[in-house]
Amino acid sequence: MKKKLVVILLLTLLLINHDKIVSANSNLENIVQSQLGNDNISVSVRSLETGEVIYMKNGDVGMKPASTLKLLTAAAALNVLGSNYRFDTMVYIDGLVVDGVLRGDVYIKGGGDPTLQKKDFVAFADTLMHQGIKMIDGNLYGDDTLFSGPQLTPGVASADESYYFASRTAALTMSPDNDYDAGTIIIDVSPSSVGRQPIISARPNESGMIIQNNAVTVNANQSNTIQIERQYRTNTIVVTGNIPIGSSFKDWVTLYDPTINTLHAIKNTFRQRGIDFLGNSAVDRKEVPADASMIYTKHSLPLKVLINPFLKLSNNSIADILIKTLGKEASGKGTTEAGVSVLKDYGIMLGLDANQWSLEDGSGISHNNRVTANELTKLLFKMQGEPNYKEFYAALPIGGEKDRLQGGSLSKRFNSKPYTERVVAKTGSISGVYTLAGYVKAASGQTYAFAIMTQNQSSIAIPSIDEVVKYMINSY
Repeated sequence: MKKKLVVILLLTLLLINHDKIVSANSNLENIVQSQLGNDNISVSVRSLETGEVIYMKNGDVGMKPASTLKLLTAAAALNVLGSNYRFDTMVYIDGLVVDGVLRGDVYIKGGGDPTLQKKDFVAFADTLMHQGIKMIDGNLYGDDTLFSGPQLTPGVASADESYYFASRTAALTMSPDNDYDAGTIIIDVSPSSVGRQPIISARPNESGMIIQNNAVTVNANQSNTIQIERQYRTNTIVVTGNIPIGSSFKDWVTLYDPTINTLHAIKNTFRQRGIDFLGNSAVDRKEVPADASMIYTKHSLPLKVLINPFLKLSNNSIADILIKTLGKEASGKGTTEAGVSVLKDYGIMLGLDANQWSLEDGSGISHNNRVTANELTKLLFKMQGEPNYKEFYAALPIGGEKDRLQGGSLSKRFNSKPYTERVVAKTGSISGVYTLAGYVKAASGQTYAFAIMTQNQSSIAIPSIDEVVKYMINSY
């Protein structure tokens, strides 16, 4: 009798829950239509318990994923490379040290490390000094042969090449900050006196870039109109506009050639540390000779740590580096195409439908990428069974979490009760495209995988997307 009562109770609960979801879906359809419309949108909500799609609208229509594509890139990187994977940068010398002078060359072999910074250049210099080297009678070479193919991913528009989200990818590169915006430098602008050029500096240093100062210092009551841009396909950074007394300005600018620019930054740092170069020493690319001596290796943060700024801050340069690294590690080819193939292979292994994923990069910046909302929620569901799920989930932005390294790109969204910390998801946006995919904890206590995708939008769709998610929280 007790068993029958338990069975009846469970069936009753299932029916009640089913009816509740049916009702919620009906109302969700109305919310989706009122907020997003019917065209150029796709929505999928999936049960994390059964894996079944409980609601969809155009769920099997291929859409531009923007940065929600990073979900697949992160998952594949954790699986293929491993959570403890580190990028290595190695320093070699090729020659003899005589009376404090290296009669030969210094080589820096790049391993794709997006966390390489000025402090590491200082460590390189200190290592040389520990070898008794005070002067170099030779050249500084960079070995960037780990990666090949174009430095720019196919989806980068020419108008965007100056900006940090469209940096070039090289096996030897550097970052000016702890967000690890590899392939960029930071330009700082400070006022001088009214009518004169402002003071301009670069971090970590000018790095072989040419800075053209066309800006003017103006009175404190005037507007700050400073603009900083690298001229298309050149090594020249142009600073224009007005900077008022008492203000400041900074911006990130992409390097024209990360390998060469990083070498210049290293050379400048060597000189600052007291190691000079004799004569007209060259800075160039060259493979490390077989008989060169390795004197130092810099290890990056492990991937399980680096995955946090990658997803939280939607870092495109890390995405591009991961893609080429996946290609190199899996097939011996450090190209974007090889890395994208690894993404597809991993997706098939995970149980995704490869026919529903049309990819050109791993960051989502390309307008030629396509994926369905149902496939995104399937990925999110399948990730629960992956050994690196904990690291994957923890790296996603948390809605309403003010700490930028926790809330990331969602720190200013879902920031009022009862919505804070209920949405753990990856944002995405490129021109006319706004997406959000991740996990949502509803008022019932149940957590669902969801994906909302919009494209060809004439206005910002983020508020409308958020209203749809808020309805999910309140009603499921």
